[in-house]
Amino acid sequence: MSVGSREYNAATDLLDRNIIEGRAGKAVYIDDRGTCTYTELVARANRAGNALLSLGVAPEQRVMLAMLDTIDFPTMFLGAIKAGIVPVPVNTLLTADDYVFLLRDSRARVLVVSDALLPKLDKAISEVSGVIVLVASSPLGGPASHHRLLADVLATASEALEPARTTPDDVAFWLYSSGSTGKPKGAVHLHSHLMVTADLYARAVLGIRENDVVYSAAKLFFAYGLGNALTFPLAVGATAVLSAERVTPTVVSRVMREHSPTIFCGVPTLFAALLADASFAVSSALRVSTSAGEALPAHVGTRWHERFGSHILDGIGSTEMLHIFLSNRPDDIRYGTSGKAVAGYELKVVGDDGELAAAGEEGVLWVHGPTACAGYWNDRERSLATFHGPWTRTGDRYVRDEAGYYTYSGRADDMLKVGGIWVSPFEVESALTSHDAVLEAAVIGDADGDGLIKPKAFVVLKDPKLASEALSAELKAHVKAKLAPYKYPRWVEFIAEVPKTATGKIQRFKLRG
Repeated sequence: MSVGSREYNAATDLLDRNIIEGRAGKAVYIDDRGTCTYTELVARANRAGNALLSLGVAPEQRVMLAMLDTIDFPTMFLGAIKAGIVPVPVNTLLTADDYVFLLRDSRARVLVVSDALLPKLDKAISEVSGVIVLVASSPLGGPASHHRLLADVLATASEALEPARTTPDDVAFWLYSSGSTGKPKGAVHLHSHLMVTADLYARAVLGIRENDVVYSAAKLFFAYGLGNALTFPLAVGATAVLSAERVTPTVVSRVMREHSPTIFCGVPTLFAALLADASFAVSSALRVSTSAGEALPAHVGTRWHERFGSHILDGIGSTEMLHIFLSNRPDDIRYGTSGKAVAGYELKVVGDDGELAAAGEEGVLWVHGPTACAGYWNDRERSLATFHGPWTRTGDRYVRDEAGYYTYSGRADDMLKVGGIWVSPFEVESALTSHDAVLEAAVIGDADGDGLIKPKAFVVLKDPKLASEALSAELKAHVKAKLAPYKYPRWVEFIAEVPKTATGKIQRFKLRG
């Protein structure tokens, strides 16, 4: 069964190819509790699909997955897709009210929730009627529950499941946007999309191989993490390491030490935090890392390579496009840029006048490619604003140079106009984080005494005890020395933590309050 055939089921393709190609007994996942082979994953996925069908879930209906990264996640995700049911993974770090919205918006018939997350889902479970709840045990543990246990439901289900007779254009799964600018949007993805991302990015750019061990710090509910730790390893028969814990330098260090990953997938804020930890060391087997979520500051990539001897492939993807469509390559690294278009995708930069921007001119990035979602569920207004025929408007501002390299300038909705000139918050943040004392920074616009908008910086220091008026003045001077003087932050506020989505994107709207 290939993506190009009329009858196609993405889960069957990802699972069966590994049995056919002789990897039945090979480890596909290593989680906090042990190892799962490809044969065991096929059996688990079949049980999951049968279990959902036995609960009365019909093809094309939704099942919400509020799950930590354990073997149960790919079990339920693939099992649902194989049965023609639509899994909807959701962010595990949201508020109780967020889950009420997501459960209502998706109209999910079943909610599968990790026990450790139950307290945050209780409100949604009590307020949204008619939802069947299955509780998955996790290494983190959770409160006792009167709901059915996932393990019990799977234990009584058959290991034989005939795949739903779906096509490449049938809906396979949804992913909600990370909400960096407000209410999440449900991006509807098709069966063809998973394997296409593996072909265009994982094989052609990343160069993933059967003998790779992949560790994605980005979690499975995130489009980036789903590709890294589910689609890509299964597409080539590799092994992936999962961890239910929230990612910290300590957790990453343990995985590096115990499992020797060859591919590490992170986000810019995590790479900066790892570099700030003098004791952190990578696996001796590590050959390449990837970064997405936000643009990687040039100094972070350079310092990583100097310290560890391997490169970070910085790129950009989106929930709407499922994975990375613009990237650096192992043999073509230009830190400070997002690289060039991934083959199979077409890019254009559109200026503020609506015309194509010339090389060197800034505008909004648009992408045309085979993995664009079918639209946003139940949100026609934002679908019309984002999807224009075959083109998707990303909302990211970029400059393309004559050689075809793209440099990030910030989000279109975060740009500041200072003295009539556009200023990118990302540019100012990059200048701030290049100072030795700064761990993270976020920049927004704020009004001065005359009501005019100027940059304001929120700064997290490596050593909070260094916060002072003198350091504030030093940081302002540091930015002035690196950028045009009008771009420097008029105010510097030291904070303990920058608000971010679980995918590492700065939530600047939370700082504007």
